[in-house]
Amino acid sequence: MQKQPDATSWNGWRSILAIGFMSALLSGCAGPALEDYSNLEPELEPTRFFEGELVARGVVKDWSGEVIRTFDADITASWDEDGVGTLDEVFRFNDGERQTRVWTLTPDGEGYRATAGDVVEAGQMRWSGNAIHMNYVLRVEYGDDDSTLDVRMDDWMHLVTEDTLINQTTMSKWGFNVGELVLVIRKLEPMNE
Repeated sequence: MQKQPDATSWNGWRSILAIGFMSALLSGCAGPALEDYSNLEPELEPTRFFEGELVARGVVKDWSGEVIRTFDADITASWDEDGVGTLDEVFRFNDGERQTRVWTLTPDGEGYRATAGDVVEAGQMRWSGNAIHMNYVLRVEYGDDDSTLDVRMDDWMHLVTEDTLINQTTMSKWGFNVGELVLVIRKLEPMNE
C-alpha cells in the first residue's frame, strides 16, 4: 500500500518553493541604478560619443557564460537638425554571418526613444555620468527553419576613456538569462570639445 503525503509535509515543501520563487524574483530585480554612475567620468553624452565613424569588437556568450561567437562591427553615427540620431551598424561574425541594424534615436524629453527594424519593443535610452542604460526587445533568428525569438536586451554602456566605451548586454527570455554580449566600441576620430 502506497503511503500518502501528509498535509504538514506538503505545506513545508510549498513554503520552501514559495521562498525560493520569491528569492529568484527579487534577485532578478536587483541591479545597479543609472544614478549610481552620476559622479563618474568621463561624462558620456550620446551626441558627442556617437558621432562619426566607430568600430566595435565583441563576443556573444550563451546562458552558461561560454563564448559561442565573436564579431566586429563598423558604426556610422550622425544627428540631424532636430536632434534625431542615426546609428548605422554592420556586424561581421566569425561564422560568416553578416547583420545590419539601423538605430533611430528620437528625443523624448527624458532621453531618447530607440528603434530599429528588428527591435519589436522600443528602447528608452537614458544616461548619467559615464553610463548609458537601455532596455528593449530584439527579434532574433533561432534555429535552422527561419524561426524567430523575441529576447529582452538589458544594455549598459560605460565610457572608460574619451574614445572608448564598454558595452555589456544581458539577454533574457521569460525572466531567464539566455546569453550576454560584451563589446568595446571605439571612436575613430577624437571628440570635439
